Parts: sequence; C-alpha cells; structure tokens
Amino acid sequence: MQHLDVRVIEQALAWAREGETLWLCTVLATYGSSPRAPGSLLVVHRDGRHVGSLSGGCVEDDFLARLAEGEFARPVTTLRYGEERADGTGITLPCGGILDVLIERVVPDADSLVHLDVVLATLKGQRPLARRVDLVNGARHFVEDDGIGPRVVLEAESDVAQIRMTPAARLVIAGISPVSEACAQFARGLGFEVFVCDPREEALAAFHVEGVEVRPELPSAFIAAGHCHAATAVVALTHDPRIDDLAMIEAVRTPAFYIGVMGSWRTSQARAERLQRSGGLSESDIARLHMPIGLDLGSKTPAEIALSVMADILRVQRGKARDAL
Repeated sequence: MQHLDVRVIEQALAWAREGETLWLCTVLATYGSSPRAPGSLLVVHRDGRHVGSLSGGCVEDDFLARLAEGEFARPVTTLRYGEERADGTGITLPCGGILDVLIERVVPDADSLVHLDVVLATLKGQRPLARRVDLVNGARHFVEDDGIGPRVVLEAESDVAQIRMTPAARLVIAGISPVSEACAQFARGLGFEVFVCDPREEALAAFHVEGVEVRPELPSAFIAAGHCHAATAVVALTHDPRIDDLAMIEAVRTPAFYIGVMGSWRTSQARAERLQRSGGLSESDIARLHMPIGLDLGSKTPAEIALSVMADILRVQRGKARDAL
C-alpha cells in the first residue's frame, strides 16, 4: 500500500489530467494537540470526493461544506481551525489544538500538471525539493532542499510557505520471520510504506499483514534495483546469512538512513568479519550497519524485538543520539 501523501498527489494528477479543477490542502502549522502533522495533504474534487486527511474529520467536513457553497474560488486561501472567532463560527477541534491550513485551487493547465508531476517524483525520492508557495497570490515554484529540518517553514516577512516534499518513509524488510511480521505491523501503524522481500515460497505463504507489499525475490535484488532512497530503512530479520548478508552488501550502496541486521553481539562480530572478508565492505560500510539491531530493551518475544527495531529506526530518523535515550 502506498504512503498517503503519494496517493494524494497521484489522485490530484489523475483528476487534473481529466481536466478537473481541484483543491490541494496542506497543514501549515499546528498548536497543541493535532491529529496530523505539518505538511499533511488532502486533495478534494469539486463533487466532494477526496483523498488524504487534515484532522480526525471535523476539518474535512467543514471544508467540504464550504466548498459546496462556492468558497475557495481564489488561487490560495489560508484558514485557522480550532480557534473560536468573534462571530462564533469557529471550529473547535476535539483534541483542543489549533490547525492552520493552506488551500490551493489548482486548475488543470500545463503548469499545474508539471508541478504535480514534480511533487510526485519528489515524494518517491527521486530528488530532494521544497515547494515555495506565495500565500497572497498563490505563485509556486521549487527550490533545492537538503531534507533536514521542519516540514513547513512560514516566512512571515515575505508571506511565503516553504513546504519540504520529503520522500514517504519506507521500510524494506529483508526476509520473512515472526519478527518481520511484527515489524511490518508496527511500521504500517507508524505510516511507513513497507516492502517485504523473500524468495521462499513457504515463507511467503505464511505471511499476512494488510497494507504491505510482498515481493517474491531476494531482498538484495530488490535493493539493487533502486528501491531505497534517503527516507528508507532496511532491516534483515531472518538469521539466514544467505538473505541477511546479501541484503547488507547491497544496502550500504544506497542512501538509506538506517540499515540493520538481527543477531547477538557475537553473531554480529562474526558477520562484520565475514562481510569485510567476503563481501568487500569497508570499515565505513560496517559502521553504517546497526548490529545488533534495535534498542537494548531486553526484548525476548518477536513483538518486543520488533518494537526495539522500530524504536531505533525512529530514533535515527529524528536525529537522536542513542545515549540521549
């Protein structure tokens, strides 16, 4: 199953290619509790069909009702939800937070199609870019981006929002095991795109996690085919060196932000020696590998090990040092 942001932009492109005007909504900022983070997307067709989410539903309902009444005809609009207005018409969010939303009216012209194509390519990890949107006149263009920092930056002095179009977080699981299944379930709940690769027919037959793409091939082949971008984590969880070692050899050649393999300290030391001796990995390559994988939580069961793995992935993704925990 594709990441929600990718599905939003793919649907926006489909409607635009059909000649339909659409409304692209982006969470600009949140204050207090909020169901969705800055940068979250929603696309809406004039007939009310929509893909994506801004909140738990109350914001979407209000937006759809106002759109049906003919609002949002301007190229760009910003709204604040969760704050009572003087006329008593404000929407109070159940979580008690405040949500600022950017609403762009997108007409189906050549410029819009190109813009949406570039956004989709960026979300799929082909190039790190940010969108700069003028909050007054709706003018938009792309700038190079290093992918570091908050998802949305508001430049009050210039009335511009810079929205980082980061690739959807992706998890590649090399090999099927009980830990793999638990890890896939955790990752889906955290919003990752999840790919599970294993060439073994009996393992594939026993794996069932909704929303996960299962590939009946060697993980190393999948990784070598270019499926890892800078927002990708690769984990090998089988204890089978024929699967795990080959996956590690290919993964260190990618920009993946996290590469880990399951095993004890003794197994990990033996694997490091084997990968240097037979796999041609350098010391810097070995240093990229998280092995043993995961945080040291004293995990015993597959679910506990998977929890430690995903917690460590999130730690690295958020730029936190291990000893900071």
